[in-house]
This record gives sequence, C-alpha cells and structure tokens, in this order.
Amino acid sequence: MDISTLIGLAGCMGMVGLGIITGGTGLLTFVDIPSLLIVVLGSYFALYTYGGISTGLGIFGTLGLTFKIPVHDEKGIITRLMAMSEKARREGLLALEEELEDLDDEFMKKGLRLVVDGTDAEIIRTLMETELNQMQGRHAGKISSVNMWGTLAPGLGMLGTVIGLIGMLKNLEDKSSLGPNMAVALITTLYGSMMANLLLIPMSGKLKNQDGDETKVKEMQIEGVLSIQAGDNPRILAMKLLSYLDPGDRKSVEAEILKD
Repeated sequence: MDISTLIGLAGCMGMVGLGIITGGTGLLTFVDIPSLLIVVLGSYFALYTYGGISTGLGIFGTLGLTFKIPVHDEKGIITRLMAMSEKARREGLLALEEELEDLDDEFMKKGLRLVVDGTDAEIIRTLMETELNQMQGRHAGKISSVNMWGTLAPGLGMLGTVIGLIGMLKNLEDKSSLGPNMAVALITTLYGSMMANLLLIPMSGKLKNQDGDETKVKEMQIEGVLSIQAGDNPRILAMKLLSYLDPGDRKSVEAEILKD
C-alpha cells in the first residue's frame, strides 16, 4: 500500500480540523447533511452524465489505484533483456523462444515473440507503440474522470450556495431560518473546495505520475526488444536502457549490472 496517499489525506484533513478547532469553532458546526447531499452525491451522479455508467461505477476503483504502489522492476527488466541479448548473439534469435514461456510481462513477451518470428523492426515498433498508446488512452480516460469530479464538486458547492442564499432571501422575516440557510450557503462551498483540493486534484496528479512511470518502462522495453533484434552488444543495450532511469537510480543499477 502507498502510505503517502494516506499521509497526505490524513495530514490535509488534520490541518483543516486543527484550524477549525483552534479557531474556536466546533467540528459539528461544519457538518451539514443537505450540503453533503448536494456536493458529494450531486457531483458523483453528474459523472454518469459525463462518462456513462462505467465511469460512475468505476471511479472508486480508479481512486483506489492511488493507494497502490506500482511495481515495475526496472533492474529486473534490464537484467533479463541483457541475458536475452547475450543468448541471441551467441545462439541466434530462435534460441529466445524457450525463454518466452517463463516471461510474465505480456508486453515484452509479445515484442520478443515478434522478434523470434522474424518480423521487421519497424513493424515491431509500430505494434508495440500502438499498444502503448492504447494503454495511455485508457489511463487518460480514468484521469479525466477524476479531474471532472474535481471540477464538478466546487461547481455543486456554488450551486448549494445559491440555493442557501435564495432560501435566506425568501425568508428574511423568519429570523430562525437565516442561520440554517446561511449554513447551507457557505458549507456547500467549503465541501466542494475540500473535495477538489484535498482529495480529487491530488489523486488525479498521482494517477498521472503513475501513468508516466509505466509509460517510461514500456518505452524502455520497446528499445530493449529492438536492440536485441538489431544484435546490439549486451552492454550497449544496458546503456540504452539505463538512460531511461533517474540519475540516482541509474547509478545504483549501473553499478550492479555493469560490474563485470
């Protein structure tokens, strides 16, 4: 589990709560059921209009991805590709076929299968990049749905504010209704802002970062597959793939892989 998401959520909510308490206002003052219904459920059901039933039902699974740590194992990928490159140079590309059965990564497995089958390099690149683009498209759709919810929540908050103000202005003579109506007017705006800025926008950013990390790994695999087909020296292949890593990670992995 990615505890950074929990730390972020707990820290944000904690600081807001602490600010409320130290400001001399009780937390219960900021609990208003009508405001919650307008902002949370109103903005949620608006997602069905935006993206259909699949988007509405799938949004919670999408948000759940921010609590998981994707495991890409760049070092393992580089090591495996180096071993395959060495075997291909020594025994030929057809010798890689027996290695494919033990390969768990379907993306890399499909690319190497094309290499073993003697497919042209440009065709391999096109096919693998097409699959990569499709993955990015799926990720973009999920990120867009979270962004949309982050846009809708403050909008519904403003709508709740208008509702509260209308109720207050229509009943100015009834002083007992001024407080509840003003509470709805202000608290809905607060709820909408909190949903967007404490929850949805940060989660959308994390999903975008995860997409970038997975894209980088797949680009690295494409480069490795094509390098094997081209017959590159394993060390040259490793240097190509190491360039995809961050400088800090690159040094530690390089020291381990290229130590001989």
